[in-house]
Parts: sequence; structure tokens; C-alpha cells
Amino acid sequence: NAQVAKENEQRKNDLIVYLAHDLKTPLTSVIGYLTLLRDEQEISPQLREKYLSISLDKAERLEELINEFFEITRFNLSNIELQFSRINLTRMLELKHKLFQLNEKQLQCTLTAAPDIMLKCDVNKLQRVFDNLLRNAVFYSFEGSEISITAEQSDLSTVVRFVNHGDTIPPEKLERLFEQFFRLDPSRGTNNGGAGLGLAIAKQITELHGGSITAKSENELIEFTVTIPVL
Repeated sequence: NAQVAKENEQRKNDLIVYLAHDLKTPLTSVIGYLTLLRDEQEISPQLREKYLSISLDKAERLEELINEFFEITRFNLSNIELQFSRINLTRMLELKHKLFQLNEKQLQCTLTAAPDIMLKCDVNKLQRVFDNLLRNAVFYSFEGSEISITAEQSDLSTVVRFVNHGDTIPPEKLERLFEQFFRLDPSRGTNNGGAGLGLAIAKQITELHGGSITAKSENELIEFTVTIPVL
């Protein structure tokens, strides 16, 4: 346990260094393009729109990085109390499906769920689980591929699966996906991923509900399964 704690702390410190370094890049771009817009009076409308669009993209990336810092400092869900309510899980997933954004990868998203699956849960925290899994699927999907979401319910449990097409994850890394601050490719900068907290947080929230979350990967398919007991 001491060794694991030491490794987690080292990964956390490394992530803070990476994030602090990467904060400079989008901030410098935002300042540079806004300075151009202020000082150059003869910029064409097309170029002005381009510079504004780039500035907005960089500002949004800056916000993401700042949020990563907050996640690192807040990452302790052990004392969180769940606020249970009865929700229509099918409608929640339908909303996420409708709001799914086709990004530069031109991904498609499909949803298969029985009508009106009712579930007793902390709706805000469970939405966070699904958001984290969907973002993860988008990030690790092949361009032009499909992400599928399925939901089904038995007398004992509700099961939600997220499946995407991407590089097969080696077994030794698959076992560590839910460790805090673990990233599949630590050599990548934060522009290419988060702080390695999304799946760890998803796991803790699911377990607080008395459920489980698992991952498997083979033949260029990645599947995450969330199981929540019926209360």
C-alpha cells in the first residue's frame, strides 16, 4: 500500500508539472491573437473571424486544463454522501445521445435501451460516470467509427455498456485503467488527454452506488460495463 501510494503521488506530481507547462501554450495563443485583433485595424472580416475562433478554442482548452487542476485537488470521494432519487435512465441516456457532438473524428453514436428504465441513484454523480465514459470513448475511437450505448435491466441490476472502436488495450494496461492518475500513454501531453482521473472517479461513484464497473478490450473493440443494483 505504501508503494502504491508513493507511485500515485509521483504520478500526481508529474501531472501537475505537465499541466502547469501546458497552461502556457493556450494562454500565449489567446493573448497573441487578441493583441492582433486589438492592434490591427485593417483585418478582413474573414481573418477576424478566424482569429476569434482560434482564440475561443484556446480559451476553452485553457478552461479544461484549469478544471484538471481542480479535479486533482478535489479527488477524494470517500466522504461523499449520495443524494438518491428515482430517475428515468432511458431518458437520461436519450438526452446524452441527442447532445452527442460529432467532433473532428466524424463519430456516430447509437443508443439501444428498453423504454422507461427506472433507477434509484444519485443522478448528478451517475451522469458524471456516463460523461466520463463517453468522453473516454470519443478520445480513443478510430476516426469515422461508431460508439454504441446499450442499457438493460433485470430484477437484480441495471447494466449500461459503452463500446467503441479503437486500438486494443494491452492486458497489463487494462488492469490499471481505473487507477487514479493512470494514463494509457503517459508520454502524451495534456493536449491529448486528461489527468487520468475520469475512470478512477467513475469507478468510485459506481462503487458508492453498490455497483461495479469493468473494462475489456479485444479485436480493436473497447467496452466499459457499468452495473448498478436495483434498489
